[in-house]
Amino acid sequence: MLHVSRFTKIIVALILIVGIMLSLPNALPENIRTKMPSWLPHDTVSLGLDLQGGSYILLEVQLDPVLRDKVDMTVGELRRSFRKAHIGYTDLASTGDGLSLRILDPGQYEEARAIVKAANPSTGNGVIGASGRQYEMAEAGDQRIQLTMTDAYKKQTKHEIVAQSIETVRRRIDELGTKEPSIEQQGDDRIVVQVPGLQDPSQLISILKTTAKMTFQLVDENADQQAAQRGNVPIGDELLDMDEGRLPNGQAQKIVVQRRVLVAGDRLKKAGWSTDQRTGQVVVTFSFDTVGARQFGDVTKENVNKRFAIVLDKKVLTAPNIREPILQGSGQIDGNFTIKSAQELSAMLNAGALPAPLKPIEMRTVGPELGADQIRAGRDSAIAGLICVAFFIFLRYGMFGMFANVALVFNVVLLLAVLTMFGATLTLPGIAGIVLTMGMAVDANVLIFERMREEHRNGRGMLASIDTGERRAMATIIDANATHLIAALILFELGSGPVRGFAVTLGIGIISSFFTAVMVVRLIILWWLHVAKPKQLII
Repeated sequence: MLHVSRFTKIIVALILIVGIMLSLPNALPENIRTKMPSWLPHDTVSLGLDLQGGSYILLEVQLDPVLRDKVDMTVGELRRSFRKAHIGYTDLASTGDGLSLRILDPGQYEEARAIVKAANPSTGNGVIGASGRQYEMAEAGDQRIQLTMTDAYKKQTKHEIVAQSIETVRRRIDELGTKEPSIEQQGDDRIVVQVPGLQDPSQLISILKTTAKMTFQLVDENADQQAAQRGNVPIGDELLDMDEGRLPNGQAQKIVVQRRVLVAGDRLKKAGWSTDQRTGQVVVTFSFDTVGARQFGDVTKENVNKRFAIVLDKKVLTAPNIREPILQGSGQIDGNFTIKSAQELSAMLNAGALPAPLKPIEMRTVGPELGADQIRAGRDSAIAGLICVAFFIFLRYGMFGMFANVALVFNVVLLLAVLTMFGATLTLPGIAGIVLTMGMAVDANVLIFERMREEHRNGRGMLASIDTGERRAMATIIDANATHLIAALILFELGSGPVRGFAVTLGIGIISSFFTAVMVVRLIILWWLHVAKPKQLII
């Protein structure tokens, strides 16, 4: 009848011991945790923005520049194709979300039309628009062709850019070593960033605002610098600013570089910072992947004694002279760096370039004092809920109520242990989930105890009433916990921010409460029967 195998007892005991060890650091002050042996757990539950304070930043993804760049790329592709095919054209220019052009020779119109169509290929999967193309092509007469970006392609691009931006923001924040940031999409084109414990968001803002698109381009040594300053920039060149922060005198300068990108920044494999052994200055080091190393080696081999501009977001960080071929696929960026600025730049390069600029819309900080008040309020509510539930169960079921209260304490311990082990972030809604879990945790014991009472009233003996009551209540307990767990999973999947925090603690609490209410209480009852040897069942 009432029997639990020794193996089950050992497993339950190990789970409870490990749970106590993992959750114990949450109840100890930091000075004691630092003195604990290294083999003992030291981690505590991470507190969210609303509990420990920190920074809240709302960013808007600037999608218009991305769409313009895509149109400009198509314009450049058409120029090269027409030049190669010796087709005369005029009025080729972008018009916001599209472009238009006119073919000069009517005899070349069909060939030109085919080139335009090839520059607007079908995706083949019907995802982009009804035609499956990026642009809708219209012929306006007089050998004029117009391309207009489809709404479906804009929507798909927006979705991809926002998703890429979220991932890049996450990598950049992780590179800074910030713990437990919350990064989520809000609406169609906004990103919410919450960083607990960060009281000064200015450094984070400066990093997130920088697109960090790096390119390597040659300096045009033959260009007339003064003429370029007046606006006469040679064809194929561009006039770029030198980064003011990298100049020793702090004065802005401009430099003419070739527009052609010889090595793209997306070929960077790793970036870091160090101190130049020759000069003692802080530098940013970088290395390329296999393709980038080959490209970099070819460029430096073919352009010895020429200046090579390292460009970040259309600003020249440095333009050193290529003294010799660099074939190992690595190099360094010299400049007026501090350790902090070098760390920030290397973090951005490691995280990758943002696919679109980010504009800060809202920025606020939550003080640690407010977080401390929230923690005290949450702690007091959890303790009050625990006491009320324990007192009611004791009054209702006496000794068996005390068994349920012991299991309830173990339930809270296991809940904290799981949150600590998986590094989950505890928020104020999460505390609400813990309080609700404590109220729900005794439901299973109520069902079991009431079933035991019913079996005893029907004339069964003490042991038979306990065994039958547990078995007959089990189906109802499983059904109730399963429906609650499904609700928690739906909240986690469809919710965001505080709702997810509530769903996490609720879901973990449901699983731990089922374990403690069934297994732990059963073992306690068996121990009581073995030690006290009662003659009758009193619940």
